Amino acid sequence: MRKGFDGLSGLVQNTLGGNPCSGDVFIFINRRRDKVKLLHWQGIGFTLYYKRLEQGTFEFPGYGPDAGSIVLGYAQTVMLIDGLSIKNIQKRKRYQPNL
Repeated sequence: MRKGFDGLSGLVQNTLGGNPCSGDVFIFINRRRDKVKLLHWQGIGFTLYYKRLEQGTFEFPGYGPDAGSIVLGYAQTVMLIDGLSIKNIQKRKRYQPNL
């Protein structure tokens, strides 16, 4: 968790094969899962969010040591940062018109 803007954007490019300037939010978590960094490109520069928990850990859904990376939706990302359990959440069926 010592990397800053340049180090994390380098990880995105070289290790994950992604584009750090795509506008996506890239989440990095430490081994103890009590610290998380979010790297986000906002058109003119990077924004880096850093959160440390005093108690408990962050929960990642379906992540194994060989996964490399996973894709989360907006709702899952917000729940992860707020400390809510993602595994036990059920999404309710909603009406979608046939177009």
